Amino acid sequence: MRVVFNVMELHGPRTGVAHYTEQLVAALRRVSAADRFDTLPGPVMRPIREYWYRRAAAKAKASPPAPPAPEPGPAPRPGLLGCVRGWRQRALLKLRGWYVPYKLWAGGYDLYHEPNGIPRPWDVPTITTVHDLSAILHPDWHPPERAAHYERRFHEGLARSTHVVTGAESVRRELAALGLDPARVTVVPHGVRPGLRPVPPAERAPALRALGLPSSYLLSVGTLEPRKNLRMLMRAYCALPAALRQKCPLVLAGGWGWRTEALAAFYHTTARDRGVRHVGYLPERHLAAVYSGARALAFPSLYEGFGLPPLEMLACGGAVLASAIGPHQEAVGGVAHLLEAADEAGWRDALARAIDDDDWLDSLRAGATRHARAFTWERTASKLLEVYRSLTARPQRRAA
Repeated sequence: MRVVFNVMELHGPRTGVAHYTEQLVAALRRVSAADRFDTLPGPVMRPIREYWYRRAAAKAKASPPAPPAPEPGPAPRPGLLGCVRGWRQRALLKLRGWYVPYKLWAGGYDLYHEPNGIPRPWDVPTITTVHDLSAILHPDWHPPERAAHYERRFHEGLARSTHVVTGAESVRRELAALGLDPARVTVVPHGVRPGLRPVPPAERAPALRALGLPSSYLLSVGTLEPRKNLRMLMRAYCALPAALRQKCPLVLAGGWGWRTEALAAFYHTTARDRGVRHVGYLPERHLAAVYSGARALAFPSLYEGFGLPPLEMLACGGAVLASAIGPHQEAVGGVAHLLEAADEAGWRDALARAIDDDDWLDSLRAGATRHARAFTWERTASKLLEVYRSLTARPQRRAA
């Protein structure tokens, strides 16, 4: 069996979808050596991938100031260098547009797996991973161009998919509410990356020093975007007594995303002076140490498709405070402290308790690593292989 994954869109610092694709392909190759699992683009497109990676990394690195009001008047005309950069970007996009369809046609594959929600047209059985429906259900949380793209393409992508995979039963129900036959959807939970484990204090100290982190802090991990509910979290933290905030800062780890104007303004005018620290995107080599050094992970998302950071924190032996949304109840509900996402007073009290109550934190940490060990990428790959084999064992309707 020959399966190809389209990874063309997965450029930039590794976040949820990129981690999913990278870990899944590696696990499939370990679990089923007799089958072939390819990714596109291949080596020919590596320079283009690196170009987009550098652009995204530079954008996510710095913490922007609160944006000023826009100046009226026409935008300045680009100079010669701007024209060259624009031409290069358009050329790369055109090259990207024809390269993947050509390779799909020429590769002789049995299955095409699209890991990022909207598959390309191709005349073989197509598997699509739908991580979440936030761009459809909450378009106001996303940039207008992304929301418009999903509005135009998402539903026809579902119709084009032979089968759909998602990480949580709650997303499967949302897909059914959109009219997709539940028999065409399989829930395959995600796994925890192998390097995420409890890191002892002496071993994690160099990483914390490199990032300028103290020995005691609360942690939130993820791209800064509306559905992460970080403005509420910062308000709850800023309402704590000064003694607690001085004892334990709140650390935000993640790059700046989209629609962050109000969040950035609150951070720069209020939260930064009251103990909230933004360290930006964390390198993979520091992630386990930062998880292990935190007193607790605060993850108050309004919406998730799966929510990897709470599970990753458990794998590192940590305590988790998370919103009581469906995916969190499915993945970490038995071992995390769950609160309503909009309960600001409840989050304030939970943060205060996490700073001051060691016995409570120990009770949350009990069984954390044991729970996380059940979520492996080998298990994910094995369940997905069953889906692959069921689709290649019988005649399928062809993708449009």
